[in-house]
Amino acid sequence: MYNVAQVIDEKCVAKKGCRLCIMYCPEANCLDLNPTKMVAEVTIDRCKGCDLCVVVCDAAKHYAIIMQAVSATGKLMTQKGESAALGQAYQG
Repeated sequence: MYNVAQVIDEKCVAKKGCRLCIMYCPEANCLDLNPTKMVAEVTIDRCKGCDLCVVVCDAAKHYAIIMQAVSATGKLMTQKGESAALGQAYQG
């Protein structure tokens, strides 16, 4: 289990011009603008869980991105429970 970024559409202000998370994401094609909804959108398969988008979004006082646990099968986990800590997926 590991964490990936998830955008809360109702809080995302990309439609007003904010694209900070997209600009600062170190992983290519991980965070992109959804042109239909005009919000940032995460490609789960590309997200490495670095948490940088959350830091940037929170610094801008938008709080529109959270980290959410993903199971070993690649599905987002919706139940509350213990999630992986930053870097936990890489520990031996």
